[in-house]
Amino acid sequence: MSSSVELRSLPHSHYEPGPSHQVPPSTPDSKDAVEAPSSQAVSVTTPDVPSRSKKQVFQERIQLSGLYWCLFLIGWNDATAGPLIPRIQKVYNVNFAVVSLIFVLACVGFIVGALINVPLSNRLPFGTLLALASVCQVIAYAIQAPAPPFPVFAASFVLSGVGIAIQDAQANGYIASLKHNPEIKMGLLHGAYGAGALLSPLVATQFSQLHRWSFHYLVSLGIAVSNTVVLISIFRFKTQDECLQSVGEAPGEAAGSTEHPSFKQILGMKTVHLLAFFILVYVGMEVTIGGWIVTYIQDVRGGNPSTSGYVSAGFFGGLMVGRIALLWLNSKIGERRVMYLYSVLAIGLELVVWLVPSLIADAVAVSIIGVLLGPIYPITMNHTGRVLPRRLLTGSIGWIAGFGQAGSAVFPFITGAIASKTGIKALHPLLISMMALMLGLWALVPGAPLRVD
Repeated sequence: MSSSVELRSLPHSHYEPGPSHQVPPSTPDSKDAVEAPSSQAVSVTTPDVPSRSKKQVFQERIQLSGLYWCLFLIGWNDATAGPLIPRIQKVYNVNFAVVSLIFVLACVGFIVGALINVPLSNRLPFGTLLALASVCQVIAYAIQAPAPPFPVFAASFVLSGVGIAIQDAQANGYIASLKHNPEIKMGLLHGAYGAGALLSPLVATQFSQLHRWSFHYLVSLGIAVSNTVVLISIFRFKTQDECLQSVGEAPGEAAGSTEHPSFKQILGMKTVHLLAFFILVYVGMEVTIGGWIVTYIQDVRGGNPSTSGYVSAGFFGGLMVGRIALLWLNSKIGERRVMYLYSVLAIGLELVVWLVPSLIADAVAVSIIGVLLGPIYPITMNHTGRVLPRRLLTGSIGWIAGFGQAGSAVFPFITGAIASKTGIKALHPLLISMMALMLGLWALVPGAPLRVD
């Protein structure tokens, strides 16, 4: 009986029995507990998850589809740069270091977005904040589409960075607050990111060969406008509690207490900093691969400009596949342990890309690296939902996601700055270093459920 009580007290997402939860083999009750069918286990582990009507389940699917489309656009944005960087360098006559300023200014936008996300979340409804952030992207793409002078072109990335950081934070925080299968929904959310990142290089590669190369951003603008319309239509400027209540979630439990979290509370937790820097390195590595692999393939492996962009598409396609297809493996091995496996295998394949002078082998290895790296982000968000206090969960995930998004600008810029002196061949030593750093940071993140709701 004592073990069943302990089981109920743990978060609903996962339960991994340890030594303190072993059942004595000598009593009949213990034997029944060990050999109980799965239906009994479900009844034990999900007593506080409310039942829902078909209408509420359908409404949740509508809400999730809106957030998935939002992440699709973010993935589309992040994967656009890779195929276009060589053309941007040629059009504006700038070197690696100067073209990397677009990453720096995007980083400024991400940091600003992360900083203002929590105070704005305390003042504006969830649906309103999502809509305003999406408008930032609309304006940014409208500026980029006519290919203005480089300073204006680069500065527009600040605005898109603000919009992306806020939307990313809100979407992750919302899904992490759910109690019905949040792991699957988080995987699908970031699978949608991977889908956008897969399709964007395919389109951008074609535009990079055209005279009106910047018209790629007209496609981005169209998607951004549709994103704004979808978010307004679905969330209707409502608060997060109202949205959660409409899908059968308990707002007071899923969204946290009515007390507004502050930066002092959030930044006072060591775990938040570890997770934020982990995501910073991960996102930076992810976008560095997608952003610079095309240049590497062309300059070092002699790839054709008209097809090299497909290597980037293969990487992001791998991300999408990994985030969905490996859900079963994550559950079987355990989300925390499987992260070490994925990271070590990714390092090994990165060595193949660096040391094996074969265009086809490199392209295949890069795609598999994408598959292995894909589950890491959603697993991290799931883990965050288990170890942080629920009353601070949405604000904490907002900071972690927003701060981490800055990695998509910081590390590609560092790569460009180094490449301007040593050449793009320095890409893979940098990537291996980032993977090793990421592995070390994950080892420092607490593995046990530490939160007190």
